[in-house]
Amino acid sequence: MTAVAKEERSVGQAMLNGLRQRCPHCGKGRMFNKYIKVNHSCENCGTELHHQRADDAPPYFTMLIVLHFAMSGLLTVEQIYSPETWVQLTIWLPVSLVSALWMLPRIKGALIGIQWARQMHGFGGDFT
Repeated sequence: MTAVAKEERSVGQAMLNGLRQRCPHCGKGRMFNKYIKVNHSCENCGTELHHQRADDAPPYFTMLIVLHFAMSGLLTVEQIYSPETWVQLTIWLPVSLVSALWMLPRIKGALIGIQWARQMHGFGGDFT
């Protein structure tokens, strides 16, 4: 069996393009059709994006990041000011919700960028 040389792809650039919700290859076409629905292919360069297999990783990483910041903030405010529970809820529930909704498509884009750069899940032409 002959080994096929794969093209080198920058993981860092692909992640940055994904964070910007752009095509990991060209950085110009939109990655998402709707909020987190991935386009079949890039409208600019034609790179197929349907190979992505982000699955449960984006929500997991989003929750991991948001909850670390929210809990750190909640505990800090509790230690310094000791406000009523309703005040804490009024602050941290909206902060958590907005942060999670803002971060989810960016994290999903970055993970798709990593998959594209590492030529995983068919992004390299081998559909395994």
